[in-house]
Amino acid sequence: QVQLVESGGGLVQAGDSLRLSCTASGRTFSTYGMGWFRQAPGKEREFLASITRIGLTYLVNSIKGRFTISRDNTKNTVYLQMNNLKPEDTAVYYCAADPADPPRSYPYWGQGTQVTVSS
Repeated sequence: QVQLVESGGGLVQAGDSLRLSCTASGRTFSTYGMGWFRQAPGKEREFLASITRIGLTYLVNSIKGRFTISRDNTKNTVYLQMNNLKPEDTAVYYCAADPADPPRSYPYWGQGTQVTVSS
């Protein structure tokens, strides 16, 4: 089992950048596929990006060119770099882990970090 803690959220202006971090407990982080999701007020949770154990990435089209996902297995951390933020990016951002690789079902979740983008 793995425990996840997100950080790096905050209030920014449109066009700004943020880097979210998700740090995992335990010594098996490198064996998990990881993903980032977000949930805006009144909307369903939305998948954004995933990264495999060896760093292969997938991002949904709506964020390609603005967001990148990466991981540092030596720090048990996965990142979501978000550039050129827009008000519609306002949401709670969650990281998730899956023992399967590539990740699919994500049984482990963090508590989320709020990102608010003002216009």
